[in-house]
Amino acid sequence: MEYTKVNVIIAPLNPIASDLLIAQLGDLGFDSFCETETGFEAYIPSKDYQAEVVNQLELPFDGVQLTFEEEVIPDQNWNKVWEENYFQPIVIGKDCVVRSSFHPPVDGVKYDILIDPKMAFGTGHHSTTSLMVQHILETDVANTTILDMGCGTGILGMLCSMRGCHSVLGIDIDEWAYNNAIENMQLNHIENMEVQLGGAELLNEQTFDIVLANINRNILLADIQHYAKVLKPDGLLLLSGFYSEDLDIVTEETQKHQLSYLSHKIDNNWVAAAYKKAGL
Repeated sequence: MEYTKVNVIIAPLNPIASDLLIAQLGDLGFDSFCETETGFEAYIPSKDYQAEVVNQLELPFDGVQLTFEEEVIPDQNWNKVWEENYFQPIVIGKDCVVRSSFHPPVDGVKYDILIDPKMAFGTGHHSTTSLMVQHILETDVANTTILDMGCGTGILGMLCSMRGCHSVLGIDIDEWAYNNAIENMQLNHIENMEVQLGGAELLNEQTFDIVLANINRNILLADIQHYAKVLKPDGLLLLSGFYSEDLDIVTEETQKHQLSYLSHKIDNNWVAAAYKKAGL
């Protein structure tokens, strides 16, 4: 699959402006982002790219200028692009490192996660993924059943597997992410995780002890009802992919479905929040 890279230049550089643009581009189908010294680079399948829509994007800031530079990235070059330019190992907490197969091992870590990301979201570098990893590291997942919605590279589900969960079901609507998660499961010798291609419509009568969903605000608000339905009584729901100013509206939606707020983490204005379903 051919991808288009859009180099977004923000002058003067503003982290909040970057986050707002990434959210807008995510809604347009862009699925991977890499920070640069002048803004960020965004990637989208070329078949889904609409230059005229991107060029009309604006920010609610005076004096901020945007420049969009596009480049076609052939599929066969993608791994080389990541290896040479973007994906560096990242240590999360004291026990977890996320690296690619072309990086040497890191000594002294308990959970060594290999990710060959290609175009799938979830390398640990984005605040939302890192925050979700922190939540998982602080949660006793031993012998639990896990649902990982919008699983991307599979990083969250694989970490749960490494920490002793009973089983993981990963679901992603993007075929590229679906295939990449399977590849990463093989890299990490994960045998108790299954990945399915699709969305919340795949959820049926199966129930879970923990539901993970790192997607975006609009999808979360639409699908919280489905997550709550498949979550066991006293089960844990971990959500991320939204900003701190959206926490109240997300929490309000969870409360409609017997979910109570527990806590949240925040980084660069991104939030990962924990909720618990009412018991019997």
